[in-house]
Amino acid sequence: MVSIAEYNALAIAFEGSSEEPHFEKSSFRVNKKIFTTLDSTNRRVCVKLSEIDQSAFGAFDSTIIYPIPNKWGKMGWTFIELDKVNPEVLKDALICAYCEVAPKKLAEKYKRSEF
Repeated sequence: MVSIAEYNALAIAFEGSSEEPHFEKSSFRVNKKIFTTLDSTNRRVCVKLSEIDQSAFGAFDSTIIYPIPNKWGKMGWTFIELDKVNPEVLKDALICAYCEVAPKKLAEKYKRSEF
């Protein structure tokens, strides 16, 4: 289980990350691109993953991490249930999401080091 405060702290800690509203949700962006959103009402986050990462994380437990059930899910957008996810798994998914949209130079810092 991950609290909303823990999620927010992780998401904003990435270099160049900013928090901005996104409809009724909060979004975290790098270089103006969203890498994760928070639906605090449903205690669920959405992350932008590659097709391979989405499949790998979903294989962990598809009741906790699963593609959005529409065309956005086919583009890598993936739900994560905060009440059920292990904090380390969430952290790994956020790193993948950040690296998916961040400029190459920023992404390389997180691919090679521990966050």
